[in-house]
Amino acid sequence: MKPKNGYNKWAKFYDYIENKMPIGKFKKEAVSHLKGKVLEVGIGSGANLKYYPKEIEVIGLDFSKEMLNLAEKKIEKLNLKNITLVEMNIENIQFPNNSFDSVLSTCVFCTVPNPQKGLEEIYRVLKPGGSAIFLEHMKSKNSFINFFLWILNFLTINILGTSLLRETEKTIRRIGFKEIKVKNLMMKDVLRLIIVKK
Repeated sequence: MKPKNGYNKWAKFYDYIENKMPIGKFKKEAVSHLKGKVLEVGIGSGANLKYYPKEIEVIGLDFSKEMLNLAEKKIEKLNLKNITLVEMNIENIQFPNNSFDSVLSTCVFCTVPNPQKGLEEIYRVLKPGGSAIFLEHMKSKNSFINFFLWILNFLTINILGTSLLRETEKTIRRIGFKEIKVKNLMMKDVLRLIIVKK
């Protein structure tokens, strides 16, 4: 299934599952590294909204209208005035070069059809010296773990168009970012926090 269609179809179910996942503390940590004008790519149903300080200006983009509708309801419930949502594809970000001080991506690059293009776009819109923060799950260096990811991958690919076997860290390193810091968080190295600078 195409990722956009999958997330539109399963938006409410995905939001429910995401709220049950035990990674909130890692998302909070990722958000804590953001400064200045922020772009959150793949904001989805807005799982990170509750972690943002109210003084930070945030633009959140996603290619799924149904997911953005859920995020809008959370913005209203939390009474957030500093968040703007836009329907947009990460592979074609409609903002000028050097527009943002920080970019955040949490569990997004498992789904982007062309992850290198999406990362190139993040690099382009990030200001020189700005930071990009990635909280992403990906293929492990452990073949035993990858066996189970491979089995689950049949399900996630067909329902959401999401891959559990992406090598996101390797792709990030190809883009040209500097000062790359990696922290392994869950399932040894499946979930990683990666912080880079332009």
